[in-house]
Amino acid sequence: MNSRLRHDAIVRSLRRNGTSTAADLAEEVGVSRRTVLRDINALREEGFVIHSEPGRGGGLQLDPQSVQTTARLSVDEVFALLISVASMRADGSLPFSGLADAGLAKIEKALPPDKVRGLRRFLDCLYVGQLSPQVDISDMGVMEPALLPAFETAFLRRLHLRFQYRDAKGAVTSRLVEPQAMLILPPLWYLVAWDPARKDFRHFRMDRISKPEYLEGATFRRRHVPFEDNVRPVRHLPR
Repeated sequence: MNSRLRHDAIVRSLRRNGTSTAADLAEEVGVSRRTVLRDINALREEGFVIHSEPGRGGGLQLDPQSVQTTARLSVDEVFALLISVASMRADGSLPFSGLADAGLAKIEKALPPDKVRGLRRFLDCLYVGQLSPQVDISDMGVMEPALLPAFETAFLRRLHLRFQYRDAKGAVTSRLVEPQAMLILPPLWYLVAWDPARKDFRHFRMDRISKPEYLEGATFRRRHVPFEDNVRPVRHLPR
């Protein structure tokens, strides 16, 4: 269990049990008592109010009104939230859009400046539009969770992406591309990339991409992607 999962488990345990000893928490999350004490200090730095009562019958107690005051969301986690909202808006199926926008704006304000810069650079690569009714989506699959972290690094650092791609006939090929944009045409998502081997742009359905990895080394330049008129960029978080 990594530190983030341990922290979440400790908070849940303290909320559930009221008072726990460091030894009990250590046994519950499977680490040493010293590690739990370090975790408790880290949680306090994040804003949780955790009281320590020494002696028999004492232990660690979480203030029931205590909440986390510092954001622990990564750029790709916030981006995942944003593109989900953008996708629903593009599809015309976003209820309570004002509340969703306000919530995203609050998340942005809680992020450190470096994460905000990374997020906004990520947003420059995101476009949304409407899917043509003629497109067959009967074979739509599930996108791999590994896509977004790999895309984040590749887009922000302008690194080449390598992945396996399954075409409409089921044939699988290995592709090496320069990622330029992410296009959401609900319910389909596409990676728009420059294919050096074909010297042209290609649209890759993200549910057909597997085993994505970015390649360290040579970078590439951003290119202007010629989108259709009904496609628009998502450049900023709502304020």
